[in-house]
Amino acid sequence: MKFYQSPDPYNSYEYDPQTLEVSAYPLFMRVAILTSGGKDSSASWWWAKCKGWDIDCLVTVTITGDDSWMFQIPGTQLVKYQAELAGLTWIEVESKGIQEEEILDLELELSKLNIDGLVCGALRSDYQKTRIEQMCERLGIKSWTPLWHQDSLQHMRGLVSNGFKVMITGVACEGLDENWIGHILTPKSLKELEILSEKFRFNVDGEGGEYETLVVGGPHIDGEMEVTWKSNWDGTRGDLQITSVKMIKMQ
Repeated sequence: MKFYQSPDPYNSYEYDPQTLEVSAYPLFMRVAILTSGGKDSSASWWWAKCKGWDIDCLVTVTITGDDSWMFQIPGTQLVKYQAELAGLTWIEVESKGIQEEEILDLELELSKLNIDGLVCGALRSDYQKTRIEQMCERLGIKSWTPLWHQDSLQHMRGLVSNGFKVMITGVACEGLDENWIGHILTPKSLKELEILSEKFRFNVDGEGGEYETLVVGGPHIDGEMEVTWKSNWDGTRGDLQITSVKMIKMQ
């Protein structure tokens, strides 16, 4: 298999090579993207696209239970619209979210695919990354986590500057109020988010569950999603309920 050296995981992001998980990437891979529709999995999807790899499909684990140890719960149904805009197949994997069983639900579906590897957007969850790697080893495929341990602020700035339209779909920490729900990050609002994260001591990238996101447009898809929604707010935390989605194809 031929390889080439890549100094950074995004081509157009400025990352410290010392933080990279690997420094050599195969010239061709047929991969599936494990995605919730949020910012991190979308960025990893773009990473694979920048490599020129063949993206076989998008795979989303939909939790039918009350909680999950590994996977995002809200908004995952909207990945089907991202897949349609990108001209890709979307595979939905239903799981009750039971610890150590949800990864087996995913493994069963992946075992049916003809792929070389799985790309996911894990940032700092050793629990998630370890189980995905073990699953991929059992399947005989490669696990790629290009965002692993990237600098939080650098990652967020890279998303906004590279045209990802990151909508905040839920907030759950001190410092983020109802006004953030449904907001699409801009350079100005990202700066405000940075200031609030320092003041209230939360993760600026939301890695601790401080907020959830949906990417409604970006360089990885051919168009945008125009969504209408209503806010659910209890005074300290809240989320949005999508009421309609309109796809706008790129001309």
